[in-house]
Amino acid sequence: MTPPKRRPRGTGGLTYRPSDGMWIGRVDFGWTPQGTRDRRTVSSRKKTEAQKKLRDLLLLKGKGENPATGTARATIKVWAEQWLPMHAAKVRPTTYATDAGAVHKWIVPTIGHRRLADLTPADMRALRQAVLGAGRSTTTALHAHKILVKMLKDAIVEGLTVPPRVLLAPPPAKAANDRTSIPVDQALEILRIALARPDAPRWVAAILQGMRQGETLGLTWPCVNLQAATVDVSWQLQRLPKGHATPDGWEARHLTGAMWLTRPKTSAGQRIIPLVPWMHAALTTARDAWTPNPWGLVWVNERAEPIKAEADRDAWKAIQAEAGVAHPSGRPWHLHECRHTTATMLLQLGVDRAVIEAILGQAVLVESYLHVGQAEARKALEAVADRLALNLPQIEG
Repeated sequence: MTPPKRRPRGTGGLTYRPSDGMWIGRVDFGWTPQGTRDRRTVSSRKKTEAQKKLRDLLLLKGKGENPATGTARATIKVWAEQWLPMHAAKVRPTTYATDAGAVHKWIVPTIGHRRLADLTPADMRALRQAVLGAGRSTTTALHAHKILVKMLKDAIVEGLTVPPRVLLAPPPAKAANDRTSIPVDQALEILRIALARPDAPRWVAAILQGMRQGETLGLTWPCVNLQAATVDVSWQLQRLPKGHATPDGWEARHLTGAMWLTRPKTSAGQRIIPLVPWMHAALTTARDAWTPNPWGLVWVNERAEPIKAEADRDAWKAIQAEAGVAHPSGRPWHLHECRHTTATMLLQLGVDRAVIEAILGQAVLVESYLHVGQAEARKALEAVADRLALNLPQIEG
């Protein structure tokens, strides 16, 4: 009986070639030093012998024995394929997605064919020109440059040859940023519209408390201490790609689908913020009317699901449109500019920078918050609340 042409179940990746009666197994090792695919093949007329050869080949791959490592002929493309999994184990999933995008979109297409040992500063300039030539900003070029430098430094650690002068090539300048603080009169108009919404505290938390979008959307009731009038900002809501890598020491809690609660990037991001009377009263009211959800989130969408960042930004734009406010350039204010607004008002009120850093989670060490003290931070935020006319009568009734 002629063996089947399709690979039988349990043969470990073997296929039968009836033309010559051979069992064939193939394993993809990635890329060769010349930048071509490295696919290796084993064969035998006996299936058991072919299976043994295939297992040996898979073991060889599992040990990481790739011809690119340690050779002066390795290309950027080859090294990128090896470096990205290493990088994924060191950085947060969202950071990895951004960095991998720079590798796949800019670095490999531009200089992927170049050998590491032959790189020159001209290659670094070629990368910058490729980004700018596609109409992207120098900030994008700067990020691509930084990722390439990181790749090359890691290559040196792994024993690959990289000319030192390449690492000395000057980086592109960062593009001018038009982000600034929202004028107080416009902030008041935004709050006037936001206060009529059932999720009013969500927007006040951004402008008054300086909380980031992910921190606000990821706020859970166990982190709200109404008795002490404080909120523990220890988690942020993020949407992570399916099958993302988990870096060492990274803390995350899965909610549903692609939605996760993750720790802030730095220890300074984990902080305790005092609740001014307006926020305390508003959150008390919200807690009484709260519809339970499986994760204890303070704010969810109409389907009782975590709020996606895009939907949150759309709501923010709608509030501005109704308030009739906009950035001087005509665009809507970015949500992150609320933090600029909080910082600016605190500075204008003469609040010490250490207090501001502690409130916004930008202190060098989270222990600095202990030096600042709850009383000083609470006094500062209450002064901002007064300036924004956020007093208790506005939420009564």
